[in-house]
Amino acid sequence: MSDVWPLVHAEREALVADLGQLPESSWELPSLCDGWTVHDVAAHLVDTASTTRVGFVAGLVRARFDFHRQNERGVRRHRGASPHETLRRLRDVAHRTSTPPAPLDSRLVEEVVHGEDIRRPLGLVRAYPQEAVVRAFRLQERTTVAFGGGKEHLTGVRMTATDADLAAGDGPAVRGPALSLLLALSGRRVALDDLDGPGVELLANRLRDG
Repeated sequence: MSDVWPLVHAEREALVADLGQLPESSWELPSLCDGWTVHDVAAHLVDTASTTRVGFVAGLVRARFDFHRQNERGVRRHRGASPHETLRRLRDVAHRTSTPPAPLDSRLVEEVVHGEDIRRPLGLVRAYPQEAVVRAFRLQERTTVAFGGGKEHLTGVRMTATDADLAAGDGPAVRGPALSLLLALSGRRVALDDLDGPGVELLANRLRDG
C-alpha cells in the first residue's frame, strides 16, 4: 500500500496552495470540526503528518489514552503564532511518510476529510482524485466511530455513489457524490444536503445521536 503516499502528498500540496491564498482573517473562521477553527485544523494536519508510530503511542500515554486530549495537545504544539507560520510548518511536512500505528489509508482520510473541514466553510472547492475518496471511504466503512471511522453510521442503510463505482451497506438507499458519502460516513452532517434517498433521514438521525 506504499502507493498511498503520492495521493497523500498531492492532497497536502493542494491544501497548502489553497490556504496560501486566504486572508489571515479566514483562518479564524469555524471549521466543520466542532470547536476548531480553520487554523486549528491546519495545525492538526501538521501534527498528524509529523506523527510516528512511537511518538503516537508515547503521546497517547501522556494523554491518559484520551484521543481528544491527545489531538488538542497536538494542535497547541503545532499551531504557529500566525497563519503564515502554521502554513510554513504544513508545507515543511507535506512530503513526510511517517504515520501513527494505523492503516496507511488513514492518511487519505486525514487529508480528504479535514481538507473539506477547512474548504467547505470557506466556499473552496476541490476536485479530489476518485481513488483517494474511494479508498478513504473503504477504510471509514470498516472503522468504528470510536476510532474515527463510520462503521456504525453505515448500519441499516445502503450508500451508493452517483459519480464512482462505490456502494456499501444494506437497507434504504442513500445516494450522492462519493465525497459527500465519505463526509457523512465521517460524521459531517453538512454533507446530508448533497444526498437523497429514503435512507437519508435514518442516516441524519444517526449522525445527530452519535
